[in-house]
Amino acid sequence: MILVDIENLKYPIGKFSMPKEFSAALTGQWIRSIEELPGKLRSAVNNLNDQQLDTPYRDGGWTVRQVIHHLPDSHMNAYIRFKLALTEETPVIKPYFEDRWAQLPDGKIAPVAISLSLLEALHQRWVLLLKSMSEDDLKKKYHHPESHKDWELRNVLALYAWHGNHHLAHITSLLVREEWNTGRK
Repeated sequence: MILVDIENLKYPIGKFSMPKEFSAALTGQWIRSIEELPGKLRSAVNNLNDQQLDTPYRDGGWTVRQVIHHLPDSHMNAYIRFKLALTEETPVIKPYFEDRWAQLPDGKIAPVAISLSLLEALHQRWVLLLKSMSEDDLKKKYHHPESHKDWELRNVLALYAWHGNHHLAHITSLLVREEWNTGRK
């Protein structure tokens, strides 16, 4: 097995960095990342068995199954936060304990096909909304009570494009490290 430091296991594509600039091209790139994530995720886990799905991506980390279930949990919250920010004046959003959600039975033992389908449908709706947003819409904000910060939707868009790729990399880097024979070349 290849030795990898814990920081690379936690952040295989690096930590999120707040964008310093914005453009229509970057916005389009982030929307495409969100649009493409469900298919990439399904392809990554398509041939995994239950033992592989129940393998943590790192010591002390979530299992592949928990990561797959986490993505629609997290992205549903993001989608709702977008809708709140688009329809209210800087709403205060409700945080949630993602670590506790991952420990619930639907996060630990449910078949991954359920969350893959949910993520596909959710991202179809989310992308439809994202593509309809104006530059002014992307500047709308919500308030996160834990960070005590107002988040512009364009920053949140960048964050969730990164978030999906971050967790996809947890799974794909584990597949490489474990060298599981999944029938793919």
